[in-house]
Amino acid sequence: MAKALFANPLFKFLAVVAAPVAALLYIYIGVAEYYQIVVVMFMINVILTASLNITNGFAGIFSMGQAGFMGIGAYAGSLLTMTAELKFSRIPGIPAWLAEAHLPFIPALVAAGLAGAAVAVVFGFPVLRAKGHYLAVMTLGMIIIIKAVLDNNAHLTNGAKGISGMERFSTLPMVFAVMIVSLFVLHRMTKSAFGRSMAAIRSDADAAASLGINATKYRMTAFVVSAFFGAVGGSLWAHLQQTIAPSLFYFKESFSILEMSVLGGMGTLSGAFPGAAIVTFLPQFLANAENGFRVFGFTVPALNGLSNIVMSVIFILVIIRWRGGVMRSSEYIVDAMFGRDTWAGLLRKETYVDFWNILREGLFKNNNPHRLEEKSKQEEKDHEKENR
Repeated sequence: MAKALFANPLFKFLAVVAAPVAALLYIYIGVAEYYQIVVVMFMINVILTASLNITNGFAGIFSMGQAGFMGIGAYAGSLLTMTAELKFSRIPGIPAWLAEAHLPFIPALVAAGLAGAAVAVVFGFPVLRAKGHYLAVMTLGMIIIIKAVLDNNAHLTNGAKGISGMERFSTLPMVFAVMIVSLFVLHRMTKSAFGRSMAAIRSDADAAASLGINATKYRMTAFVVSAFFGAVGGSLWAHLQQTIAPSLFYFKESFSILEMSVLGGMGTLSGAFPGAAIVTFLPQFLANAENGFRVFGFTVPALNGLSNIVMSVIFILVIIRWRGGVMRSSEYIVDAMFGRDTWAGLLRKETYVDFWNILREGLFKNNNPHRLEEKSKQEEKDHEKENR
């Protein structure tokens, strides 16, 4: 029954589209700003995780440098949305041409993504020549180079001091819209001939090459697309936190994005949702426990570092028991959001009839007189066997 219910287009729409939108609307209207910021951070993490999954999951490139592209997007987007007066006050010695450059938020967001993509092209040629753990180490080196550039060009980035004072453009509706557009683009890409070619390269690069698939071109394209959306996520992050510094886009953030990818499932875009949810919401839930609490009249002392311990245990358990992450190879969430079956199914009468029949069977099957009589007879037989 559960399998039939999950396959029903109406259930997909209610569970994956209608219910989350209703929840977000409630949060936007009636919940404190702090919790709205946490939800916005979750959606930004979904974008960052999905962008990393394009390289690590679909293209078979184990990159650990997503935080570098995130930093490029954060600085590019911030510098393009800040006013000239604010730039002169925050960044001493900034060139006049950069101070005068100003764009609305959406064009600045696209420009930030293009800046990340351009950096990916520069690094992609030497980095993608390596394979396996050598490639992963080279992407870590890429982060070091990007941080060094941001630290040592004070007239452009204000150096290690960072920049603050950006307007909070990353509101809940704005980030939700960007997340949906980003996932739709990535979903269509993975379902296209391009996505199938990436899957072929990931499975066996030599076999794919024998079929005429240019592995270098597809790997580079995946790397650049991943960098674009990673930079978009970085720009959204900057316009949420309203302060940035090179140290915020270093190893810790890169490992955090990788953790979300592994927990949710690197081989799917849908895995971005559970992965981001675990890393974003669970530490918030455990924060109160770290300060101590009372339960059944007993006082539990402060448990410093509890969230880190719990996250580490969950990470280890997922790697041991669910190596494909929570979603494994399933694309249920993204397919339900953008799949033709969901939206076309809502126009068919059979969808609603099947949905009701499934619910009716599930609700009333235990109250069916024939089923109750059969259950009673079975219990009597079991009781007689025990007495013997």
